[in-house]
Amino acid sequence: MTELTTIASGLQFPEGPVALADGSVLLVEIKRGTLSRVAPDGTVSVVADCGGGPNGAAIGPDGAVYVCNNGGFEWHDIGGRDVPGMQPDDYIGGRIQRVTMDGEVTDLYTAVDGNGLRGPNDIVFDAEGGFYFTDLGKRRPRETDRGGLYYATADGSRIEEIAYPLADANGVGLSPDGSRVYVAETSTGRVWYWDVEGPGKLGRDGKGPASAKLLHGFEGYQLLDSLAVDSEGNVCVATLVTGVISVLSPDGELKGVIKPPKHDFHVTNICFGGPDLRTAYITSSGWGILYATEWHCPGLQLNFGA
Repeated sequence: MTELTTIASGLQFPEGPVALADGSVLLVEIKRGTLSRVAPDGTVSVVADCGGGPNGAAIGPDGAVYVCNNGGFEWHDIGGRDVPGMQPDDYIGGRIQRVTMDGEVTDLYTAVDGNGLRGPNDIVFDAEGGFYFTDLGKRRPRETDRGGLYYATADGSRIEEIAYPLADANGVGLSPDGSRVYVAETSTGRVWYWDVEGPGKLGRDGKGPASAKLLHGFEGYQLLDSLAVDSEGNVCVATLVTGVISVLSPDGELKGVIKPPKHDFHVTNICFGGPDLRTAYITSSGWGILYATEWHCPGLQLNFGA
């Protein structure tokens, strides 16, 4: 399970992989500002120029791609790796974009309750066709935005803030039965979950705010990025610094790690594809590599695909 094969290299900070039925993989290139497609032979083509900083991506019920755009980063070259930094001078603001396979880009949401989105990061659709997404916020020299978890519909008619504030809300995913929504916080090294009582409705204790439960807190200095869930309900979360995919059981046990052959502080995401969903695709963003490896069980079948 730990042997990784390079599918494509030379990508400009790839993230948000989405495996397609034809064997290709959609992903964003955050530094390049594009939604791109990696063919099975490794050929890379641009689907759309999203501008800013396209981040997490998911196929919606209409077959379009819904992209979390974080508005852009400053970029730094550290030892030959691309490393994102603070909010750039040309920051376009956060947004959720709808992107068609022929390259049409539409800004679907730019604010919630009058507050502008700052750094939308990751996204997952539920069975009803709505989606949960995280907003990590942006960093500036003397201040940092608070993050949160949001729920919205694909037709542009509803967007709600459902858990706020969170510390650098990053990866988001649903359990196989849809009864839990998981969120990874980057700076705290914690994975939380909420019980889901309906589309965008989180469980609460009495009349208080939505009640988060801790799935796992990593020891030492760990930063977390995006995540995916497999068919056994394991939460597979990209773990920065150590540069691995950490596999957490539904009970919060650390079952193991998947480490790419070339160490990268920015191993950022994972998705599942192939005919039986037994292929895991992993983005090593700092080095610009998309890897593939065989998984021990099928990945979780997402609610919508293409």
